[in-house]
Amino acid sequence: MTATATATAAPQATTALQTPPVPDARPETLGLSRPRLQAMSNAFKREIDKGTVPGVTVLVARRGQIGWFEALGKQGPAGDAAMARDSIFRIFSMTKPIVSVGIMALVEDGQLLLGDAVAKFIPEFASQKVGVVKDGKLELVPPTRPMTVQDLLRHTSGLTYEHQGDGPVHKLYQESRVRSRKISNAEHAALVASFPLVCQPGAEFNYSRSTDILGRIIEVVSGRTLGAFLTERVLAPLQMAETGFSTSEANAGRLAEPFAADPWTGDKVALFNMLEQPVMESGGGGLVSTAMDYARFCLMLRNGGTLDGNRVIGRKTLELMAADHLGPGVAINGTLLSPGHGFGLGFAMRREAGIAPFPGSVGQYFWSGIAGTFFWIDPKEDLFAVFMSQGPGQRDYTRTLVRDLVYAAVE
Repeated sequence: MTATATATAAPQATTALQTPPVPDARPETLGLSRPRLQAMSNAFKREIDKGTVPGVTVLVARRGQIGWFEALGKQGPAGDAAMARDSIFRIFSMTKPIVSVGIMALVEDGQLLLGDAVAKFIPEFASQKVGVVKDGKLELVPPTRPMTVQDLLRHTSGLTYEHQGDGPVHKLYQESRVRSRKISNAEHAALVASFPLVCQPGAEFNYSRSTDILGRIIEVVSGRTLGAFLTERVLAPLQMAETGFSTSEANAGRLAEPFAADPWTGDKVALFNMLEQPVMESGGGGLVSTAMDYARFCLMLRNGGTLDGNRVIGRKTLELMAADHLGPGVAINGTLLSPGHGFGLGFAMRREAGIAPFPGSVGQYFWSGIAGTFFWIDPKEDLFAVFMSQGPGQRDYTRTLVRDLVYAAVE
C-alpha cells in the first residue's frame, strides 16, 4: 500500500492566522530551523509513501506566527484529491478542550461552580452507585461524596469509556446504546447515569464520557443546544467557521478519510459520516474541523484567552485549566497519560521535564483525537502545533513523531 506524498504548496507563515495563509515571516525569524522543519516534512512523506496514513497537515507556530504550514499526501485512499490546508477532519477528543472552555465560561458567568454536584444539573446522577467487583461479582456501594463538575473536567468522576477496559461496568457501556449518534444529549446523560461508577469520585483518573456530560450541563444551564452555545461563545468569536458537529454537502470534496483497513493490523476502520448531522452533539468527541480553525483556538489559548480583541476566557481561568488537578493522591489508570504528566481541566499537562519518552517543556498542555489529530501549547517556548490525520491505529506513533520533529526545529 503506497501513497504519493505531495505538498499542496510551500509552507508559509501568517500573523493573523487567516485562510489562505499570507506569507510574512520566515521560520528563522521565529527561532525555528528551516532545515529541521524540512526534515519533518521529509519524515512524513516517507510515512505516507510507506502507507502509514493517506496524508497529513502540520502547522507549527511560534511567537504568535505560523512558521510552517503544509499539507502532504492525499485526503484519503480513494481518488487523487491531494491533502489541502483546508481539508476537514474528525477531531474526536480534541472537542473536549473546546467544551471545557465553554463550561469554564459559564463558571466565569457565575452560572455554576466547579465544586457543584453534577446531580444539581442532571438529577439522574443523584442515585448513581459505585461498582465494586468482589469474587467475580459486581456489588454496588454508595459514593463517599458527590461527583462534581471539576471531576468531569479532570476525569476523576468515576465514569469511563467502553473501550477503556473489559470489567463488568465497561461491559454495561459496551452492551448499551451509549455510542449511538441518534440519541439526544439528555438521553445519553441519563443512560450514563444508569451505569455504576468504576471508582469513587475523586479517587482515580479514568478517561471517560465525562466531557459528554459537561456538554449536557451546558445545555441545561444555558437553555441552548451544545452546538448553539459553542458557536456563540467560542467558535464565532474565534472565526472558527469550519468547525461544527457536521459539515455541509458542499464540503464533500474536502473530507479527509482513513484507509478502509488499518495498514498495520488489517482491522476494519469505520469513522462517522461528517456530512450527517447527529442527534447527539458529543461534547467528548463529535466536532469536525480544519488545521487553521483549530490553530485559531490554539492562538487564543496562547494569548491567555483572547484573539482579535475578543476575550473568550479569562487569563487566570485559563491558568487554572492548564494546571495539574490530579496531584499525588489520585491514581492514574490506563496508559493515556505518559509518565511525568498530569491532567488539568480539559487538557493533559507536563509535570516533569524528563521521564516521558518525548521532548517538551514543563507546563505545556495538549490533547489529541482518536482518529489521529493532535495539538499542544508550550508557553515556555511560545510555541504551538496542530497535527491532523485520519489514522486511528497510528495515532500514538504519529503524535510522538511530530513532537520529536517539531522540537528538533526549536532553536
